[in-house]
Amino acid sequence: LNASEAQQTTISSLKSLPSTFKLAFGFFSDNVPLAGYRRKSYMLLGWAIASLSMIILLTFSDLSVEALAFNNEQTMSNGDGSSGRYLLRHLQSSATSHFGEQTNIVGAPPSIPFLSFTLLMFGSGFWFADVMGDSLVAEKAKLEPESSRGHLQSTCYACRFFGLMIAAPLSTVIYSKYGPQSVVMLMAALPSLILPLIYNLKEKKDIEVASTREQCGEIWNTVCSRAVWQPMGFVYLYNVLQVGNAAWKQFLKTVLEFTSNQLNSLLIVAYVLLWLGIMAYKKFFITWSWRSVYVSTTLLNGLLSALQILLIKGITFGLSPFLFALGDDAFADFIGGIQFLPTTIMMVHLCPAGSEGASYAMFTTMSNSAYTLASAFSTLLLGVWDVSKDAMERGDLTGMINLTALTTLIQVSGILFVGLLPRTKEDLNNLHSDPMSGSKIGGFIFLFVTFASVLYSIVVGVLNIVA
Repeated sequence: LNASEAQQTTISSLKSLPSTFKLAFGFFSDNVPLAGYRRKSYMLLGWAIASLSMIILLTFSDLSVEALAFNNEQTMSNGDGSSGRYLLRHLQSSATSHFGEQTNIVGAPPSIPFLSFTLLMFGSGFWFADVMGDSLVAEKAKLEPESSRGHLQSTCYACRFFGLMIAAPLSTVIYSKYGPQSVVMLMAALPSLILPLIYNLKEKKDIEVASTREQCGEIWNTVCSRAVWQPMGFVYLYNVLQVGNAAWKQFLKTVLEFTSNQLNSLLIVAYVLLWLGIMAYKKFFITWSWRSVYVSTTLLNGLLSALQILLIKGITFGLSPFLFALGDDAFADFIGGIQFLPTTIMMVHLCPAGSEGASYAMFTTMSNSAYTLASAFSTLLLGVWDVSKDAMERGDLTGMINLTALTTLIQVSGILFVGLLPRTKEDLNNLHSDPMSGSKIGGFIFLFVTFASVLYSIVVGVLNIVA
C-alpha cells in the first residue's frame, strides 16, 4: 500500500489502542450481564465484531496480488520506481503462478484510513473477547483444589501460546505464497468458526450480580490488602526494569546483514521457545517457590544478554552469527515463558469473587503498562551513546557494547526487589487473611499507578496517531 513509516505507526497504534480499555471491558461485563451471561455473551460479541471487521475489509477492497501489483505500478509511474520494482515483480509472478494468466483489475486496494478503521474494529473485538477469556479462566481456576492450583491456567496458556507458535510461521508462508487476501480471509473465518463453541460454553445464567458500588468497594478493599500491592509492586518494578537494547534490531540488519527471512526466523523460534517455557513451568517448575523462579531465570537471562557483547565483538565460538543470535534472543523468550505463569497464577489468587473481569484486567494492565514504560526508557537510552546506523556502518560499535552492558545490568537489577514477592501461594494466602495487612496508602498508590499507566498508554497512542 506504499504506507509511510508514520502511517504504519498510526495503524499499529490504532490496532493496539483498545487494549488500554481492558479494565473498562472487564468492569462492564462484571456489572451488566448480556442475555443473562456475564462472559460468554460478550466473548461471542467480541469475536463476531473481529470477524465482521475482516469481512468488511474483504468486501469493500481488493487485496488480491493483482490489485496490489497494479497499485505499486501506478505508484512507481509517478517516480523512478526503484523502491518498489522488486515487490512488483514478486507480486506479478505470484499472481501468474497461482491464479493463471493475469486478468484486469476489478477493484482497488484499501485506503490507509479504511484499513486503519477495520483494524481498529478488529482490535476492539479481539481485546473484548480476550478480557472475557481471561475472566473465565480466573473464575474456573479459583475452583481448583488448593493442591493443584495453577494447573488449569498453565494448560490454558499452553494452548494459547501453542496457537501463537503455529500461527506465526503459517501466516508468514501463506502471505508469501498467496498474498494478504488469504491471510485476511483466515482472520475473518477463524473467529466465526469458534462462535458455536462459545455458544455451547457452560456458564451459569442470571446469577445475582452485586451492585456497582459494592463491587467498587470490594475492589478497593482488595487493592488495599498487602497481599495485592506488595507482590504487584514487585511485578511492576521488575517489568519496568526489563529495559531492552532498542538498537539491537538495527545492529542485526546493518552490521550482521540479517535478511528479512532471518529476522522472521528469529521471531518464529522465539514463539516456539515461549511455548516451551510455558510447558517447562507446568512440567518442572510449578512446585518451585516464586522467588526461586524469578531469581534463577533473571540471572540466566542476564548471562544470555551479556553474551550479546561477544556477538558484537564477533566472538561466536565457530557458530554463524545467525545461530549465535538465535540462541541469545530466542532463549530469552523461553525464560519469559517460565516467568509468565507464576505472575498470572498470583493474579488469579488476588481476584475477589464476582469482580474477576475488572480485577484481573486491572492486574494485567498494571503489569503490561510497566513493559510500555520500559520500552520508553529503552528509546531514551539511545541518546546516551552513539548507536546510530551511521556509526554502525563506520564500524564504531563502542556505543552498542556500552548500551548492551547497561541494559543487561538494569534487567538483572530486578531481583533486588524479589523480597516483595511471596515465596509460595501459602505465603500469599497468609498475607491475604491477615487483618492487619491492609493499607489505604498502598491501595491508593496501586490505583494511581494503574490509572496513570492507562492514561499514559492512551496519550501515547493518540499522539502516535496525530503525529
